[in-house]
Amino acid sequence: MLADANPLVLSAMSEIFDKDPRFSLVATSATAEGFLGTVMRVPVQVGIIDWNLPALGGAKLIEVLREQANAPRLVVYADESSDVPRKAMSAGAAGFAPRSSAVEDVLDTCLAVAEGKMVFPFLDVRGLQTDPIEQLSRRERTMLEALSKGLTNKELSKELEISTNTVKFHLSNLYEKLSVKNRAQAIAFYYANRAAKGDFHLEQ
Repeated sequence: MLADANPLVLSAMSEIFDKDPRFSLVATSATAEGFLGTVMRVPVQVGIIDWNLPALGGAKLIEVLREQANAPRLVVYADESSDVPRKAMSAGAAGFAPRSSAVEDVLDTCLAVAEGKMVFPFLDVRGLQTDPIEQLSRRERTMLEALSKGLTNKELSKELEISTNTVKFHLSNLYEKLSVKNRAQAIAFYYANRAAKGDFHLEQ
């Protein structure tokens, strides 16, 4: 399935995939919501999405689908000049195809992703490895965000629908990964990290 806000790009890409016998084009959409609505109803193996899809955006769309069983593996199709490849990888995309790349390269990327591979241009992943928040699990990120709102362990238990013992277990792991000793330091780390990155959001 293809999703791009630009109707000309969507039309051209549709024609390319329609003509290639290795692919079966299930559907197209100009919005993230349209893409999401379709793949929740119809089996789709690989999705190619524009990073700036209205209105959710690529990062949020990837986050939502990451929580769904049998979600398609996603290839982000965007300009390579920005930080999008790194952000796409962090969000959980399976591949990245630059808009400047040849048609055959885009097709090859999609085939590789369909086979279970991850395909990205060269990335300096040192930033991903050294940022402690990038090392957190999905549950730990959610917990850190909830912590920043001042929730107690009991409230975290209710919010996340887990036992208070499980909350304590996750908090212990969270503190260890962030190299902090308590809740107050974890919250301080969270806000310091957001301030340092400027555009940082947990879903990215």
